[in-house]
Amino acid sequence: MSVQARVVIIGGGIVGCSVAYHLAKFGWRDIHVVEKGELTSGSTWHAAGLVGQLRSSRNITRLLNHSVQLYTELEKETGQATGWRQVGGLRLACTEDRVLELKKAQTTARSFGMELELITPNEVKERFPLVSLEGVKAAAWIPSDGYADPSMITHALAKGARNHGVVFHRNEKILSTEVKDRRCQTVVSDQQTYQAELVVNTAGMWARQLAALSGVNVPLIPIQHQYLVTEPISNLPSGLPTLRDPDRLVYFKEEMGGLVVGGYESNPIPWSPKGPPEDFGQELLPADLDHFTPLFENAAQCIPILNQTGIRKLINGPEAFTPDGNFIMGKAPELENYFVAAGFNAHGIAAGGGAGKFLAEWMVEGQPSLDLWSVDIRRFGRAHESLERVTKRSCELYAKHYTLHWPHEEHQSARPGFCSPLYETLKTKGAVFGSKMGWERPNWFAPKGMEAKDSLSFGFPNWHEPVGQECSSVRNQVGLIDQSSFNKFMVRGERVSEFLNTLAVNELDCPIGSLVYTQLCNEKGGIESDLTFMRMEQDVYYGVTGTAFGTHDQAWIREHRNRSKFGSIEIEDVTFDYGVINVCGPHSRALLKEVVSHPESLENDQFPFGTSRRIEIDGVLCQALRVTYVGELGWELHIPKEGCLKVYNTLWKHQQKYQIQNVGYRAIESLRLEKGFRYWSTDLTPEINPYEAGLGFCVKLEKKQDFIGKKALEQVKKQGPSQKCVGFTLNEKVPVHGGEAIYHQGKLVGVATSSGYGHTVQKPIVYGYVPSEIAPKTIGPTHEGFEIESMGQRIAAQRFKGALVDPKREKVLA
Repeated sequence: MSVQARVVIIGGGIVGCSVAYHLAKFGWRDIHVVEKGELTSGSTWHAAGLVGQLRSSRNITRLLNHSVQLYTELEKETGQATGWRQVGGLRLACTEDRVLELKKAQTTARSFGMELELITPNEVKERFPLVSLEGVKAAAWIPSDGYADPSMITHALAKGARNHGVVFHRNEKILSTEVKDRRCQTVVSDQQTYQAELVVNTAGMWARQLAALSGVNVPLIPIQHQYLVTEPISNLPSGLPTLRDPDRLVYFKEEMGGLVVGGYESNPIPWSPKGPPEDFGQELLPADLDHFTPLFENAAQCIPILNQTGIRKLINGPEAFTPDGNFIMGKAPELENYFVAAGFNAHGIAAGGGAGKFLAEWMVEGQPSLDLWSVDIRRFGRAHESLERVTKRSCELYAKHYTLHWPHEEHQSARPGFCSPLYETLKTKGAVFGSKMGWERPNWFAPKGMEAKDSLSFGFPNWHEPVGQECSSVRNQVGLIDQSSFNKFMVRGERVSEFLNTLAVNELDCPIGSLVYTQLCNEKGGIESDLTFMRMEQDVYYGVTGTAFGTHDQAWIREHRNRSKFGSIEIEDVTFDYGVINVCGPHSRALLKEVVSHPESLENDQFPFGTSRRIEIDGVLCQALRVTYVGELGWELHIPKEGCLKVYNTLWKHQQKYQIQNVGYRAIESLRLEKGFRYWSTDLTPEINPYEAGLGFCVKLEKKQDFIGKKALEQVKKQGPSQKCVGFTLNEKVPVHGGEAIYHQGKLVGVATSSGYGHTVQKPIVYGYVPSEIAPKTIGPTHEGFEIESMGQRIAAQRFKGALVDPKREKVLA
């Protein structure tokens, strides 16, 4: 039997049913949900059912907020009981650092109108009388939190979907898929064959192995997750809020006159990492009381009556977890019609409603109405194809689920990962490495006598002063930065210039050797990519983008390549073929003249800013790009990896003469903030257009080639942007990490997209979007009642327009 389907959704848990429900509400028809067992029979049925909204990401908190809104109305709409109880939620803080974390979260909540109150220990006791206040310093109270019955709410979503024509197929196993022309065109089950326009993988624990049938990588593994249900507790107050005690790694909710007690062990146990057996369904794993006992002891410290309460059952149900602790959503980069919503890290009930809505938007509109980069499947890449690496990192993130989320925290499992040719050399020079997209990158360099290790803090960490010295070297002498992890790719084709010009807002039909900084926008004018192209030959371009954005950016280009009418276009990732050394600072030209074969070629008239040419250093041919992300005279040297160390050593021989210093990525962040350079995924997102971001100079509306987003950008330019990215300096030296609230004359007007300390100007710097009418009109600083809220404290701020350092770009263009 063959079925023609607009959408085939594989997996009938809460997320699959939510996607079906929302697609149907959008008016789509011919939607089929295929479930290998009964609805909810994966991990949904045994979930604890807590619905908490507090996350470190503003937009993920907003997604979870939509779940709450949906669950509040769903029973009324469908007539199907959901078991939803909006009892509120408490999150305890038992250390001063945890209090700071909650204050930061309170600021995030305020930035979009969500109610979150910091309350005293006595107020905690009023809401949850069973709690011991020993060690409790404060708590967050979120009145809109609650819990639901996972099976009931899933069936309510399914009923709502059926009411709009969605067809559900139960007890039907997927056997294979057929992929052709980068599309999953056929889905074959043990009962019928589906000819699908779109496929959605909501298979939970099975999502990785299901995706592999179509050549798609979904990096997740199942991990055992246990919770117990107590016997009834006499005189238990009804309507207790949910309770989380992250310092003790445990959570609680009321159930059948007793309590559910669960948590996140520091030594998690992965289960069947290669994928659960196909016949595993509405089952549990054997209870492991020994493994759960440390959590129970922690729980009894929080709620002492547990020491006198019997255990009714201990549930051990595997859940899908991911390598960064965030779930996975979006269109798979490998295929054009394959979507994923999986890996919810034991929070599928909390996220299910919102995830279904925003994935449906993604499918219907081409993008969600929220920037969801933190859960976008394209945030993963080559590093996440290794099952061993995914397993180790997923276990680490499980163990850290309730630990403090420190600013700039680096994870340690599955390391070292990909290493540049300079890795070992820089390690001997005090490099402290971080990890990004599997790459080992030097974050900062410890001076002699200082331990080369991060200390984690909500204040100014141990690397604050060393990073300041690195910034000084770039501003005043010469810095060398290993940027080999940059994602690099070639785009080739007879009509490649015409093709790329349909994507880029800037003009890419330029002379050979030119560098063009540009954005690639969506139809609404939002920024999907922010990168640099070099025209190497008439039919060849070399693209350079951030380490974390290669999968994303290349997927965007490939997707449109396959729809283009410009003949054969080839895209080749060459990231691992070249190392990159950034030579930057006012003496960088003098240093390079010491080592290149033709020193005169570096003069400004022969090698101006925004161009590239080949140079030779000690017999190694390098592609030198005169470009900067730190706001100084400098060149990026793109070097065949086998010659990278030789070039570095040749440069370092002149260390004493030019006071050369190795520089890491934390210095880059400080330097780029002082120059006002934007960063994609924070300052630039698919919700933000170039005119709002202050990048209107890149938009060439007059170029002959039409490009994606042109009509929307023409309208924005005509009417003027409604908001603008504005910089602020703070009048006090306080730590800022992003996400701070921006106030103007006492009114909340925006939220910080990038924040950090400017070591040259010696001030904290904050960027964020505010209404255009209160953005500065002229270059320079102004102060008109602006404040930045950091950790619950409002601090007077000066807004500025332009750059804090070298505003006329005299150093860059020297």
